[in-house]
Order: sequence, then structure tokens, then C-alpha cells
Amino acid sequence: MSDKEIIEATRQFAATIMTSDTYKAYLYQREKIKKQPELYEKVNAYRQTNFDLQNETDSDDIFERMEAFEKEYEKFREDPFVDGFLQAELAFCRMMQEVYVLLAEEIDFE
Repeated sequence: MSDKEIIEATRQFAATIMTSDTYKAYLYQREKIKKQPELYEKVNAYRQTNFDLQNETDSDDIFERMEAFEKEYEKFREDPFVDGFLQAELAFCRMMQEVYVLLAEEIDFE
């Protein structure tokens, strides 16, 4: 199989992913929250802070900072628009993570 054929198969696989219920739920929730730009902006700030905290490597107080972060955003996460979007995003990310892991296992790439 040529590189070009592999690229085309990848495009077809991406199209298959986009027909999944998980991806459709994510898109639906994303569009719902985008209709409230201020809330969407806050969600993006939350996501960025969460990402930054999870990717810190040199912090002795990471557990305390994560706990403070979770407490700070506890009420925010209770908003049904926020929770719906974040749950849908998490489900989609987990599905994609499974795809990446399976792909790496099947290819035998060290």
C-alpha cells in the first residue's frame, strides 16, 4: 500500500469517527455552549488551567493546587451547560485515546 493510499484510508477513518455517537454528542454540546460566548470563554479558561496543572512536572504542591482548583470551580462545574460539554469532551477524548493506544500496539513501533 502506498503512502497516498494510507493517507486516504486515514481520511476515511476520520470520517468514520465523525459519524460516531460520541463525536456527535461532543459537537452538540460544543455548539450549545458556544451560544453563550461568556460561558464558553470561562470553560476555555477552565480547560487551559486544568491542562496546565496536569502537565506541570516541577511542583511540590501539585496535589494542593489541584484540590484548590477543583474547589474553586466546583460550582462552575455544576452548570448543566458546562457539565454537559465537559462530559462529552471527556468521552470523546477517551475514545480517541483508546484509538491511539490500539494503533500504537498494532503497529509495533518502539
